[in-house]
Amino acid sequence: MGVNGEINVVSLIDVMMLLMVIFMITAPIMQGGVEIQLPKADVRPLDAKSNVVVTIDRRGRIYADEVLLSDQEFAGSIKALSTRKGGTGVTVRADEGVPYGVVLRVIASIKAAGMDVGLVGEPESPL
Repeated sequence: MGVNGEINVVSLIDVMMLLMVIFMITAPIMQGGVEIQLPKADVRPLDAKSNVVVTIDRRGRIYADEVLLSDQEFAGSIKALSTRKGGTGVTVRADEGVPYGVVLRVIASIKAAGMDVGLVGEPESPL
């Protein structure tokens, strides 16, 4: 009887499929960030890799890169945070239920620090 020269890849395919399922389940969880409901609008993607991401949740709490800050802490540290990250801009993510005045105060603090502001929204679904 001769030597069988075939490679059995069925078990390797099983392992690959299991890893793919694990990654599909964990990828949405790993996105992180503060949980908010973004407003829907006709928006285009932002390139904000070097920007500080400021998030305002439904209760009006301000997070700079997922760190909770008071209004005074935020106003005093936004320039330093952005400079440390190497960017010249700030990306603002605000929950759609946040009062306009809260968002306006955050944007005013960012502008007072001489930074550029980008707003994040959820793309509208096509009809």
